[in-house]
Amino acid sequence: MTSGIMGRKNSCLELVLLVVLVFQCFWVERVWCVTVTYDHKALVIDGERRVLQSGSIHYPRTTPEVWPEIIRKSKEGGLDVIETYVFWNYHEPVRGQYYFEGRFDLVRFVKTVQEAGLFVHLRIGPYACAEWNYGGFPLWLHFIPGVQFRTSNDIFKNAMKSFLTKIVDLMKDDNLFASQGGPIILAQVENEYGNVQWAYGVGGELYVKWAAETAISLNTTVPWVMCVQEDAPDPVINTCNGFYCDQFTPNSPSKPKMWTENYSGWFLAFGYAVPYRPVEDLAFAVARFFEYGGSFQNYYMYFGGTNFGRTAGGPLVATSYDYDAPIDEYGFIRQPKWGHLRDLHSAIKQCEEYLVSSDPVHQQLGNKLEAHVYYKHSNDCVAFLANYDSGSNANVTFNGNTYFLPAWSVSILADCKNVIFNTAKVVTQRHIGDALFSRSTTVDGNLVAASPWSWYKEEVGIWGNNSFTKPGLLEQINTTKDTSDFLWYSTSLYVEAGQDKEHLLNIESLGHAALVFVNKRFVAFGYGNHDDASFSLTQKISLEEGNNTLDVLSMLIGVQNYGPWFDVQGAGIHSVFLVDLHKSKKDLSSGKWTYQVGLEGEYLGLDNVSLANSSLWSQGTSLPVNKSLIWYKATILAPEGNGPLALNLASMGKGQAWINGQSIGRYWSAYLSPSAGCTDNCDYRGAYNSFKCQKKCGQPAQTLYHIPRTWVHPGENLLVLHEELGGDPSQISLLTRTGQDICSIVSEDDPPPADSWKPNLEFMSQSPEVRLTCEHGWHIAGINFASFGTPEGKCGTFTPGNCHADMLTIVQKACIGHEGCSIPISAAKLGDPCPGVVKRFVVEALCSE
Repeated sequence: MTSGIMGRKNSCLELVLLVVLVFQCFWVERVWCVTVTYDHKALVIDGERRVLQSGSIHYPRTTPEVWPEIIRKSKEGGLDVIETYVFWNYHEPVRGQYYFEGRFDLVRFVKTVQEAGLFVHLRIGPYACAEWNYGGFPLWLHFIPGVQFRTSNDIFKNAMKSFLTKIVDLMKDDNLFASQGGPIILAQVENEYGNVQWAYGVGGELYVKWAAETAISLNTTVPWVMCVQEDAPDPVINTCNGFYCDQFTPNSPSKPKMWTENYSGWFLAFGYAVPYRPVEDLAFAVARFFEYGGSFQNYYMYFGGTNFGRTAGGPLVATSYDYDAPIDEYGFIRQPKWGHLRDLHSAIKQCEEYLVSSDPVHQQLGNKLEAHVYYKHSNDCVAFLANYDSGSNANVTFNGNTYFLPAWSVSILADCKNVIFNTAKVVTQRHIGDALFSRSTTVDGNLVAASPWSWYKEEVGIWGNNSFTKPGLLEQINTTKDTSDFLWYSTSLYVEAGQDKEHLLNIESLGHAALVFVNKRFVAFGYGNHDDASFSLTQKISLEEGNNTLDVLSMLIGVQNYGPWFDVQGAGIHSVFLVDLHKSKKDLSSGKWTYQVGLEGEYLGLDNVSLANSSLWSQGTSLPVNKSLIWYKATILAPEGNGPLALNLASMGKGQAWINGQSIGRYWSAYLSPSAGCTDNCDYRGAYNSFKCQKKCGQPAQTLYHIPRTWVHPGENLLVLHEELGGDPSQISLLTRTGQDICSIVSEDDPPPADSWKPNLEFMSQSPEVRLTCEHGWHIAGINFASFGTPEGKCGTFTPGNCHADMLTIVQKACIGHEGCSIPISAAKLGDPCPGVVKRFVVEALCSE
């Protein structure tokens, strides 16, 4: 009897809880709860297969205040999903102590994506790579006795599982998984382990299985993926990373074809030229992927952002993480990349119902010419026509019609008849010029300052009572624990009367750079590069009779973030010896060395706003320039406006900069890239690699450094620099972007806009269009050129051709004062200056705040 009453009470309670949960599910953040599964074709969201465009945005690489704007631009660019890594080293900087604030407020970021109506792919890892310091691992993990990273090691696995659980629980607590009404539809465990698994043997195989089982056990109710992992155990989906993934096949016929990293460009390293990827090739890669049955692709990166502070990985990864992405480092749309991909996404979206309904049917159309057709019904289809020859254009016949296919291109036929997009025909607007910023807050070349420059000269060698002496040369990262980029190695040399004073000093280092001082005088600087951080240094030195000092400042430029066993890759000096005039060698490596972690200026906190008026700083009428190991400080005035700022540090050598106590990152303007290997007009045709298309040869990799507007105040702001090699701070300038010249080139024979295509109704617009768009909040302020005919030249230098109809008045009337405008191209309406000739409509305009 009692049990019956209790049973009815329990049933009632369960019913109430069910009602509450259902109500909560339907109303959490006004988003319906959905189920996410998959089959061989696609992710299945609430019972519907979906074709999804995704883009990587890493929340710490910008500030929370601009997250909504960047995400809005991503959505307007045609994305459905935002993909991000999770950065363990900043979320758990000390073992057991967590941090989720400011730029690292992961929950806020995910909710911001949700508010924009997009999905999230959460790549928890927790190994990220990402050209991020130590690949995202916290340094404290390295110092746990017995730990071995990314293999079947219980110590590592316990720590990894603890962090995975922490992140999953954090998401669940805020109802952020799709089944809870949240935006997270996909999660990732590990990252590109298949590239290095060979180095870990059987331990690696066991680790992969364990990682997959651990992820599934966390009950996220969304699918998990492992990228670049051919042996990913079911039900984890193995995915592709690379410049092209059309030929990729998942390891099970029950899994969809997914692309987690489609590189929009490549990362930047100090001492290297700036890589870029033509949008025609990027669009070709995307179209080929969906042509071959893909259903989910992600741009790595869609917005790259900035490696603020010491977050950049190593070795020598630059502060800019722009990645030639569709949205640039400062949050501005990059054209024509953003617009051309938006049009591609629109074209693919028109085909979604067909892409998920059937497998493609292949037709060979000729040598390196083919078609893939997707049928919904027997006579209802869409088609991808591809010319994958890197040199020859072609005319092909398909379904009784002839189509022109430029080399290395794909045409999308939304009804197996009408071309709505070709990857090689860029009709979206372009930006004129490469300059991001056009106005400088300088007067006569000097930074507008509310106070003159002050300076603090760093002590050479041992400066504090926390130094220590050990026999032999210590590895740097184990010594500094990455609390600083710097480690002093100091020893003394005694020269007897009559002994040789001239010597060759030989230093060998694991990396990444080193300043050498003899008797407190600078004698040499050595450094490695991104591909090989180690270096050897040989320098003639003159010693004095009696005691001499040798001080070597070893510098780290980002802790290694990639490779097998990358976590134990060392840094610092490992060999020092002298050779006298008689070629007698004296090895100093095993002698006594005194060590000092960090710089005195770091210890004093010279980058801190609280020390802005400290008596530690010197002032005078003669500013010391081109001096090594010196700190500079000035109070600067921020320009008007709300946009991001850039600090031009071309006049400086190597160091780090702070604005109001916030580090904007490392700089290295003195390290020039090789003088050869660049082209401003890279041929998009043919397979791309990270060295194929480069610019700024013979120049620094980076001279402009991003300052988020939220880090500056109206009026006075504290700028602090630590200069390691020597530079001139008086030539620094602060830049802001207030305008952008744009250009549109559209031909009569280009298809109408893809977004005007409507199934069964064909094109709502029957002609191509010139479309001009400014950044949100900007307007079209002027028209510099407008011609319909055969204009000659290129964007920025167009002149009327032999066939010319002046369109200036028409374009001014349609566009001036508006954020955007469009003008259909029709000879009947615009007038026909040369019948029988295919004409182009070219417009050059100015967008302004």
